[in-house]
Amino acid sequence: MSFKDLGLSAEILRALDQQGYSEPTPIQQQAIPVILQGKDILAGAQTGTGKTAAFSLPIIELLEASNNNVQAIILSPTRELAVQIGNNIK
Repeated sequence: MSFKDLGLSAEILRALDQQGYSEPTPIQQQAIPVILQGKDILAGAQTGTGKTAAFSLPIIELLEASNNNVQAIILSPTRELAVQIGNNIK
């Protein structure tokens, strides 16, 4: 399975390719299509398995560039993790 199979846009696929990501992890394979359908999920996986990309890629995909209102909120239990998530999304 590839990221293309998950329903992500060409723009996001290019960005993933530029960052060296070629194959989605199991958590990404399961979560991305569900989130793209607008459904909520609760998922758990070990550190380093790609959880941040699993939820942030579909969030980015669903954002409307012309909408300046808050469209997504990501909660984190610690400041350190919030900074890590922010850096990964950038």
